[in-house]
Amino acid sequence: MAITSANQLELLQTAEAVAREKMIDPDLVIEAMEDSLARAAKSRYGSEMDIRVHIDRKTGNATFTRARTVVEDDTVENYQAQFTADQARAYFEPSKDGRAHWLRDGQVLTDFSGKPQPGDVFEEQVPPVDLGRIAAQSAKQVILQRVREAERDRQYEEFKDRAGTIINGVVKREEYGNIIVDVGRGEAILRRNEKIGRESYRPNDRIRAYVKDVRREARGPQIFLSRTDPQFMAELFKMEVPEIYDGVIEIKAVARDPGSRAKIAVISYDNSIDPVGACVGMRGSRVQAVVGELQGEKIDIIPWSEDQATFLVNALQPAEVAKVVFDEDATRIEVVVPDEQLSLAIGRRGQNVRLASQLTGLDIDILTEEEESKRRQAEFNARTKLFMDTLDLDEFFAQLLVAEGFTNLEEVAYVDLDELLSIEGVDEGTAEELQTRAREHLEAANKAALENARALGVEDSLIEFEGLTPQMVEALAKDGVKTLEDFATCADWELAGGWTTQNGQRVKDDGILEPFGISLEDAQTMVMTARVMLGWVDPTEFESADEAGAEGDEQEAGV
Repeated sequence: MAITSANQLELLQTAEAVAREKMIDPDLVIEAMEDSLARAAKSRYGSEMDIRVHIDRKTGNATFTRARTVVEDDTVENYQAQFTADQARAYFEPSKDGRAHWLRDGQVLTDFSGKPQPGDVFEEQVPPVDLGRIAAQSAKQVILQRVREAERDRQYEEFKDRAGTIINGVVKREEYGNIIVDVGRGEAILRRNEKIGRESYRPNDRIRAYVKDVRREARGPQIFLSRTDPQFMAELFKMEVPEIYDGVIEIKAVARDPGSRAKIAVISYDNSIDPVGACVGMRGSRVQAVVGELQGEKIDIIPWSEDQATFLVNALQPAEVAKVVFDEDATRIEVVVPDEQLSLAIGRRGQNVRLASQLTGLDIDILTEEEESKRRQAEFNARTKLFMDTLDLDEFFAQLLVAEGFTNLEEVAYVDLDELLSIEGVDEGTAEELQTRAREHLEAANKAALENARALGVEDSLIEFEGLTPQMVEALAKDGVKTLEDFATCADWELAGGWTTQNGQRVKDDGILEPFGISLEDAQTMVMTARVMLGWVDPTEFESADEAGAEGDEQEAGV
């Protein structure tokens, strides 16, 4: 086709029609047309030329121009599209017939009192080209590609802000267990592992799901849906409970075993509103609406509390809790329940305690009162024997120390003397003798551990590292850590211990220094200090990271 013989207004009409159909800006379609015509013209005039096309938005008239850019003298690479300032002087004047013009910073130049500058562009009109069959087909492909890209951008902009919300759609088809959903101006995917239980859908079924993620990819925006995400349930409650939508009640935590059971923790900022009652609704109407959408998933609604122990007791409902015991770093907790409540607290296949752990963010150990009693008795006997063997005490006196809260020799050796004197029947001479025996035993143990470590090949750089006791060095040596370099390559969990998930089960990884009470934070600090000493890490980076962590701790503490 010849661009000169075509109805010029037809271009604008076509652009309007395509833009309206695809719901994109008509200018994007016209720009695509300009690009496609320019490519076709290059095939006729030469690919090295910079041919540009401008379509008038009112008349549809297409103007073809050849552009040449002024560059520095030694940077001319394409003589068809570039020239130097000296070469450009011959053209540097106002156009007499209006078929040429100069551009500077994108604006038409009117002042020619100076001289051409690098970056200036000289455009002069060239005759329009007749599009042959191949060129016309190529132009069509360019337009279609640009329109598709514009449509994808429009879809991404429309859906990117809907991540984290619930969307309604219609099932289009199923592909390898994944559900393709029509969500209006785009398609979304509900993966097989994001469906509840054994849900099945047929084409044209209506579906409600949570927009988990929206990604911009080469093939277009990808919208990922989920019906198993805990936030799906939270958003459903927000839709059913006006108080949550208004912010009077807040959902603090959600834990789900999709299709089976869930726990949701709520708090009310209005003392006159019961958060649990509001979520349940009149005769359970509100919670039943959510349960119906979640395929009968049983939901425990519990009140949230700032006190972790109280919150955990609530989270383990319907089981009754007799006692809660936190460890020092408050990330692991022991819960003691009556013997008859054990199965209820654990739940079928550990479901109840697993959900409570997810809800609270704590690792939970559940013991019966009998098990706890036996364990405490075993600890009492072990500590009693320790004091009897190391301090040469009789059983009664050793039991007295344990009953007063002493758990190891370090506490006896270095505790303030007044604490020992507060024990009934202990005078100053006895207290001093106890501390002397404890210190002598510790010194002997340290000496033996140090000798064993040296025998295993431990270097002085590790022995002298601040924070490591001889027993710690010995434990490291037995595990193959014999130099400061070896220590610096350790991961914090290798030293302090941690938990991993294998085949869906949480498995404990014992740390080398875990028996000595080294926390994960302590291990991180020690390893980073070793790396700084070896020059592996910039000290300023380590200090700034440490300060940032301290600021975060202060913020969490409300400082």
